[in-house]
Amino acid sequence: MTLARDVAGLRAQLAQLRAGGARVGLVPTMGAIHEGHLALVATARAHCDVVVASIFVNPRQFDEAADLLAYPRCEERDAELLAAAGVDILFAPDSEEVYPHGFATTVEVGPLGERFEGAVRGRSHFAGVATIVLKLLHMCSPDVLYLGRKDAQQVAVIRRMVQDLDLPVELVACPTVREADGLARSSRNARLSAAERARAAALYASLRQAQALVQSGETDARALTEAVRERLSREGITPEYCALVCPDELRELPKLEEEALLILAARIGQTRLIDNIALAPAWRSQSAPAEQEALCSA
Repeated sequence: MTLARDVAGLRAQLAQLRAGGARVGLVPTMGAIHEGHLALVATARAHCDVVVASIFVNPRQFDEAADLLAYPRCEERDAELLAAAGVDILFAPDSEEVYPHGFATTVEVGPLGERFEGAVRGRSHFAGVATIVLKLLHMCSPDVLYLGRKDAQQVAVIRRMVQDLDLPVELVACPTVREADGLARSSRNARLSAAERARAAALYASLRQAQALVQSGETDARALTEAVRERLSREGITPEYCALVCPDELRELPKLEEEALLILAARIGQTRLIDNIALAPAWRSQSAPAEQEALCSA
C-alpha cells in the first residue's frame, strides 16, 4: 500500500494505474477503522482493480466542537488494518490540503438534508458531508464509491448529489456490519462504558422487534415506531427520532406498503448512535427476502 498526502500525488499514482485500464474503487473514511470499513474494502477489492481508501476527519460535518475533538485518531493502526485488507492507496491529506485558505464553496443538498440528522445536527452537517465527498470524488475520480447503509440518510444525500450533478461514479451501498449482539459497528462505540455498551444493544433489538411485527402483518407506522420506543424505554433510552421512511427521499410514511426503512437515533450517555433496518410488507418479504446484514463476533 502506498500513501498519498496531497491531491497531486494521488492523481499521479492513479494516472499510471488507469493507463492500464484499471477500475478504481473508493472507500472514504474518517479513520478509527473497524470491521464495517473493512467490509467495504473487501467488497471494493472483489470488484475493482485498484482500491483507494481515504482518511480525513472532516471538521465541516461536526455540529459540536467537543465531538470533533473527541473523535479518535489513530492513523498508524488504521494504515496497518487497511493495508492488510488489501487497500492499494491510502489518501490521508491534512486540513489545509482539503480546505486551503480562502475555501468558500459548499454543496447545498436541499430538503433531504434538513430532516432527521439535519434537523438535529443542523443544515451545515450534510452540506459538509456532501462537500467533502464531492471533493474526494474529484480528487480520486473513482469508478465506484462504497458507502455503508448504517448512515442511511448520508447514502440518500450522496446518491441524490451523484444523480443531480451527473457525477460519473457508481454508488454501492453495502450492508451494515454488526457486532454479535446486533449493535452496528461504529467508531463511536469505543466511547461507551461497559454499562452503556450493554444498553446500546437495545437499539437493534428494538428494530428487530418492529421487524417481527411487520412479519406478523403489522403495517401501521405509528404502531411500529411505538414498539421501538417502548423497547428502548426499558433501557432508559429516549430516541431523538424514530420514523418509517422511504429509502430515497426519507419522507415519513404513514403505512408500510412498499420497501421502507425504520430509522432511529439516540444518545447512550454522551454518545450519539444511529441505526436503521429495511422493512417490507409481509407479502413482499415472503417472495423476496431482504438482504442479510453481516454479524461478527470480534
